[in-house]
Amino acid sequence: MYVQELVLRQRTEILNALCSSGSAEHLEQVLDILLSQGELIWEDYQNIQVPGRALYTNARHLLDLVYTKGAESCRLFLAAFKHVLPEAQGVCASSSGSCSNLEEKEEYKSSSTQTLVTQRPSLVSKLQDCIDGALKALVISGHFTSADCDEVRLPIHTPCQQARRLLDHVRSKGESVAKVLLEYIQQIQESGSALKQEKWTPPKEVIKFQKKLSSSVSAQSCFLSTYGGTSHMSLEDIYTDGQLELANTSVGVHGPLCLEDIVGTVGTVNEEADTVLVSGEAGGGKSTLLQRLHLLWARGAAFQDFLLLFPFSCRKLNSEHRELSLQELLFQHCCWPDREQEEIFQFILDHPHLILFTFDGLDELKQSFSDEHRLCCPTQRAPAHILLFNLIQGFLMKGVRKVVTSRPEAVGPLLREHLRKEVFLKGFSPSGIDCFVRKHHSDPTVAAKVLESLQTNTALLGLCHSPVLCWIVSQCHKELLGCGEGSLQTITDVYLMILQHFFQHQSSLKPITGVGWLQAHLQTVLHLGQLAFEGIGATCYIFSDTDLKTCGVTEKDICMGFLMQSKDMSSTHSKCYEFLHLTMQCFFAALHIVLSDNTDRSTIPKVFEPRRETGLSSKCFMACLPSTDQQQQASEGEATATEKPNMQITATFVSGLLSQRHRRLWLNCCPTAVTEKKVRQVVKFLSKGMQKHFKSIPQPVEGEKKSMHAMPGFVWLIKCIYEMQESRIAKDAMSKLEVDHLKLTYCNIGPVECTALAFVLQHLRNPVGLQLDDNSVGDVGVEQLLPCMHICNSLYLRNNNITDEGIRKLLAKGMQCENFKKIALFNNKLTDACTQHFSQLLKTKQNFLSLRLGNNNLTEEGAKQLAEGLKCNHSLQFLGLWGNKIGDEGAEALASALESSKTLVWFSLVDNGVGSAGACAVANIIKNSTSLEELWLTENCITRSGVECLIQALEHNTHMKSVWLRNNDLSLEEVEEMAQRESRLIF
Repeated sequence: MYVQELVLRQRTEILNALCSSGSAEHLEQVLDILLSQGELIWEDYQNIQVPGRALYTNARHLLDLVYTKGAESCRLFLAAFKHVLPEAQGVCASSSGSCSNLEEKEEYKSSSTQTLVTQRPSLVSKLQDCIDGALKALVISGHFTSADCDEVRLPIHTPCQQARRLLDHVRSKGESVAKVLLEYIQQIQESGSALKQEKWTPPKEVIKFQKKLSSSVSAQSCFLSTYGGTSHMSLEDIYTDGQLELANTSVGVHGPLCLEDIVGTVGTVNEEADTVLVSGEAGGGKSTLLQRLHLLWARGAAFQDFLLLFPFSCRKLNSEHRELSLQELLFQHCCWPDREQEEIFQFILDHPHLILFTFDGLDELKQSFSDEHRLCCPTQRAPAHILLFNLIQGFLMKGVRKVVTSRPEAVGPLLREHLRKEVFLKGFSPSGIDCFVRKHHSDPTVAAKVLESLQTNTALLGLCHSPVLCWIVSQCHKELLGCGEGSLQTITDVYLMILQHFFQHQSSLKPITGVGWLQAHLQTVLHLGQLAFEGIGATCYIFSDTDLKTCGVTEKDICMGFLMQSKDMSSTHSKCYEFLHLTMQCFFAALHIVLSDNTDRSTIPKVFEPRRETGLSSKCFMACLPSTDQQQQASEGEATATEKPNMQITATFVSGLLSQRHRRLWLNCCPTAVTEKKVRQVVKFLSKGMQKHFKSIPQPVEGEKKSMHAMPGFVWLIKCIYEMQESRIAKDAMSKLEVDHLKLTYCNIGPVECTALAFVLQHLRNPVGLQLDDNSVGDVGVEQLLPCMHICNSLYLRNNNITDEGIRKLLAKGMQCENFKKIALFNNKLTDACTQHFSQLLKTKQNFLSLRLGNNNLTEEGAKQLAEGLKCNHSLQFLGLWGNKIGDEGAEALASALESSKTLVWFSLVDNGVGSAGACAVANIIKNSTSLEELWLTENCITRSGVECLIQALEHNTHMKSVWLRNNDLSLEEVEEMAQRESRLIF
């Protein structure tokens, strides 16, 4: 029993040790050992190693399983764990011998297939470097085809994983194949051939440089360098995984990615390209993710396929005004070799596949991406941004993998042509928020109170999906816990909270109650606001002492903590500063716009309507630039990559700061008349922006519904209206929108955006179909949408990471909404636990028309639950359950419930493991239904007997249009014969 308690007590440490590197190798090694000992049976192994499922989830399934099996299983697991990870600190330290040396399984005379299991760990080790030879031997013996070889050699797998796939494949083919493989391995050993090829060793000087470079990268990465930089927060202690997903879902890979997948082959859409883009919203954790990547490489924990890693900050490259060669860019900006610089650079040129470049914050570069300046010569000097653009395109250093981070708005189609793949970083999941808050607070009691406060305020919980906002909330926990439930609703609320937090914690003055705290620190706000505003206009994020003096920023202002010292490589004689985070700079720029009497009357129009095509030609911002920079910008006529996104963030804060709920803060800080004028300006531009979107809606084709496909700019306007927190403005905006269908697919809709959408869309005059496919809504976002459910006649939420809990809340509300008639939830995380709620919905709503639950995790038990609701429903027309695991039993239950339906028009059981028994049951629907027109049974295991039942049923049904049966267990001859007998069967 003690050893079971040990596994339970040290669960977190074990999970971190197995999974924190981002690689599945440690987990797979443990599984190999447990399989070889017979502690896991093959079904156990397959249930744990589910393809496409998150690494941590697989590891948790293993821990759950060994704990359930009892003390002996736990003891063997811990022994295997310590064998694989002997250096794991703090784990099994007090196990009283339970982590003893791994016991060798006594060998008995066994079959070859059994040997593949009992000797699995050593066989994986022996095979990983001779996969090709083993496959060749199996092909020659006639046991493997080229297709078999391709399945083993999938490039997304490491050599060890390929070895495991080979063993699994051989085992499934039987005794004779296993014997051939074992004889091949024995033959190599007896011939004296080394299975592991001798590793190639780089030159000594390169090895020395690699050690110096990794030491430098480790030193730069070990402390959080973004918003928490001044607190010396250890990255190891605070780092929490964000949600990584492929931007292109057409490549067939769904679900979350791990960190190493960024540079791996998974999701590749352009094999010829070398650049991977990691895109995400400001504050989404892109810089911290790159820091984690750097640290793992520097410590040898991951990314070891790359001998050298060169990290760059685009923000700091802005400060590089010299023309550089590629060699100077690498060595001067990252790490300078002590000797043999030419030899090391030549090595880099000769071995591009061993090199990794990272560029953080492409959206912060002054110049927009361009392919006008071609540069192929690595010794030719050019401006830093020209070198960067040519590296991205592959004209320089073709074959070197490059990882670039940026906000999506700053990446145009021209750049996307040169991408190997794009990965979205979508902030924290609900469990990520929990993990981050607990890591941030050493006192578990405080962490629990903060999390409890978040659970009672779902709007704030939604905001915390952004890591920077989660950090602010954690940093300001005392203010949060004392502010009362529900008072924080918007992003502006959160940033005002941290503004007050910093002033009251850094100032020598006694804390000021009420709204007077802002007036007491008004000069600091004005100084920092001017610096931030002028920096945004000039695409400047690093400020010299001169910049600070020009804006009146004093040492006292610096000590407030909003600025942190920057290690700017272009200036060695004076300190340089940057704001804790880009969003903090945008917030202070918004404070400047709201509080300053010196802003031009055209400032607000320019903020809400930035003209990218004219670059910095606006008078509002040209005055912020030195005369030489003005001339340079005028002559180049280049738009900055960041102008529009940063202006939009600033505009969002301006909207929030000018809301009625915050206007009392400005009473003693600026004239009321000036504030009211700015409010009118903002409202006017929000109204004009909405009208512009509405006017762009095309007239519907005759017979079709009027549809609006919203762009991200529309979502931004919605967020600005929400920040103002005035229903009057939302109602006025929505009164002019007359559409039947509102489409917001691929618009980066997360919980924050859902809150804003619900706030505004609830004022629509007529019901609308709301399509939010391929976003990051999640359970929290679903809950935020509830206020506008009454206006949704259909809701499309495909691919949104929604679980049973989110559906429970959604359907509880939906049952109360007369207009709600359709829902689509393809590719989410639903299980049988949600079907009872759908069953209740079907029983309750006799006007419900369409239910689509494809590609989830429903089984025959879930189908039986649904059937209970379907028996009582007399309205459903469309039922889509493709891509689940319903099987024959589930199909029979559904068929029994639907065979008397007079409304069902379309029914899909594609890819559900349905056999002939299920097909015969479904045939009863065809025989009895007067409404069914299409039945989809593609990708199942139906044999001839099942199709015969369908043919007989079709003889009694003349209005049925088609039955789809492609890819079932039928021979070509059977398909041809039955297609001739019944033309409505589609094979």
